[in-house]
Amino acid sequence: MSWYPLSTATETSRFTQATLDGIRTWAREHLTQPLGEIGRDGPVCPYVGPAMRRDLIWVGRVAGAQPWPAYVRLVLSDALELFPKLPPDGGGAAVLRCLVTAMPELHDYTVIDDLHDQLKSEFVERGLMLGQFYPGCTQPGLWNREYHPLDSPIPMLVVRTMMATDFPFLISRPEWMSAYVKKFAPGLPAHVRRVVVGRLIANANAEVPAYYDEELHGAIAGSSGR
Repeated sequence: MSWYPLSTATETSRFTQATLDGIRTWAREHLTQPLGEIGRDGPVCPYVGPAMRRDLIWVGRVAGAQPWPAYVRLVLSDALELFPKLPPDGGGAAVLRCLVTAMPELHDYTVIDDLHDQLKSEFVERGLMLGQFYPGCTQPGLWNREYHPLDSPIPMLVVRTMMATDFPFLISRPEWMSAYVKKFAPGLPAHVRRVVVGRLIANANAEVPAYYDEELHGAIAGSSGR
């Protein structure tokens, strides 16, 4: 499996080139643009524009309308090992790296949901996020539950660096919270630490602090609903 910089032009097969062109167009015309439905100011994803300008998005293509799930799982295992080796290996720009495994001919999106459910914990343990994108994905946005940020024209699984603003997307599982705390504990705001600790030590019937308050909402206002 090969991943190509999103900027690649006329250096791959026509099928892979069409995938690169499609993702690039979606990124430029949607992800880097403001959208009132999101419920906050700024572009749909504030990180895509800087990542594109620095050429830090790589895309690979899995062919076929019904790819073998075991093969796609192997591809994602390769992505997990490759991601930390992608340039740059330090500095602020490193958090902008993004590795996209696209399946443009896929019709049964349960493959993406199933693999995401099976593998997300493995990525989170490494300080990474695994996102599922496909046409009609109904996962709700963070600020507007009626907006669906993972609804994309091309089915794909996306690997990126975990950021402190990912807290709301990790709070549902203790092992995810544990990985989050391991990575970010020294710099977490006090109100976030309080919620994290409550989530980690609570039993199934206990009340835990809500993560959503005005202070935290402001802290994550720069993040997309990923």
